[in-house]
Parts: sequence; structure tokens; C-alpha cells
Amino acid sequence: MSTDISFTKENIDRYLKELAKEFRRLNGNKMPAEIVLVGGASILANYGFREMTYDMDAIIQATSAMKEAINHVSDSFGLPNGWLNTDFARTKSYSPKLIQYSTYYKKFSNILTIRTVFAEYLIAMKLMSGRKYKSDLSDVIGILREHEKRGKSISMGQIKTAIIALYGSFETIPKDSADFLEGDMASGDLETMYQQYRKEEQDSKNVLLDFEKQYPGVTTEDNIEDILKAAKARKKQTDR
Repeated sequence: MSTDISFTKENIDRYLKELAKEFRRLNGNKMPAEIVLVGGASILANYGFREMTYDMDAIIQATSAMKEAINHVSDSFGLPNGWLNTDFARTKSYSPKLIQYSTYYKKFSNILTIRTVFAEYLIAMKLMSGRKYKSDLSDVIGILREHEKRGKSISMGQIKTAIIALYGSFETIPKDSADFLEGDMASGDLETMYQQYRKEEQDSKNVLLDFEKQYPGVTTEDNIEDILKAAKARKKQTDR
């Protein structure tokens, strides 16, 4: 799910704190719950190179009272329905092993434990998704850059091991992602690459927004790549 509501590190913690309070009120204190944050929400929780995200993707392990608690937070803060989104479980970046490789983040109201997928496992998810119109590849670079600054660099071997752990084989990731990892990522200045990929992703997003205005409802996950390729080809012809 993507909305016009932006999430930041500060308001994510506020929403989760409120969610824990409401869940405890509805469900009591006997049955704890766990939420694993992935994607942009996990980047905000663990890193400093992004200021916001429009998605709150998560794995939720809780009783049915959690759904009502989520709706209560939605009403309280004017958030859209499904602001805490589990739909990503139907995407190719999902793996049932994500919980196993998640890391403790915080606990709220002594009832709701928040975990996150980060470092090489979040990189593996981003590579599996590999969307050119989102922040997937720039996020990979951003994560690597931040770990390098912390003196805890992530190696290519660690990334490949994480991909295999989550998805069974390195060959499961898209060819473009594999080429990116073994080509551009193998030798390049991370700062320069980050800015380059952020610009390319924003340009691709703008292309899709313009296309959607001209042809509403036509864009799907299956034809996005073809739309972007056609748009780039037209731009090359125009620039000549």
C-alpha cells in the first residue's frame, strides 16, 4: 500500500506506541503481540539516510484484536485504512523466513514487541523487489553506505548468504538486481551512486505518473518495465 500520508521515524514510534496501548486495552496483558517491520519503515527505524516513507509494511503476529487496534489508531491520527500493511506478503520480496532473521527494535506497553529486518537481509529483500520506480536500489546503496560509515561494512558474501537464506538461491533474484550487485556495486563510489540512483528512480516515478494521467488504470506490475523502457526510448529520440 502507498498513500499520501508520510511516515517518519518519530511518528512511526508514536503510532506503534498508541497501537500497543490500544491492543492492551482490547486484549488484556496475557497475550503479547509481535510486529516485524520491513521495507521503508525498517529503514527509518535503523538508518538516517531517508526522512520518510509512504509505506508501513509489516508482518503481524497477534490475536484478532490487533485489527481493531489498528483501526483505532487509524481513526485517532487520520491514517488510511490498512496503514500497517501486510499485503507485501503477496509480493516476491516476502519470505516466511523473514521473522527468523529479524532483529529486536523496541517494546511498547510491555505487550507489543517490534522487530525489524535490516542490514544484509533488508538488502536481500530490496534486491528481490528491484523496482526502478521505487527506492529499492538506492536503499541498497544507502544501507551499504551507512554501515560503511559505522565501521561495520556489509560484504557481497554476506548479501549473497542472506539472499540464499531468505529465498533459497542467489539465482532467484531478478537479473537486473544481480547485474547491479555484481556490476555497479562491485566497484563504485557509494555517495555518487546513491545520488545517481535516486535521480533515476525519481525520473522513472515521474514517467509513470505522467503515463497514468494519460492512460488511467492501464499501469500494472506486469507492464511497468515495458512502459519505462518505451518512455526512455522516446526520450532518447527526442533528445537527438
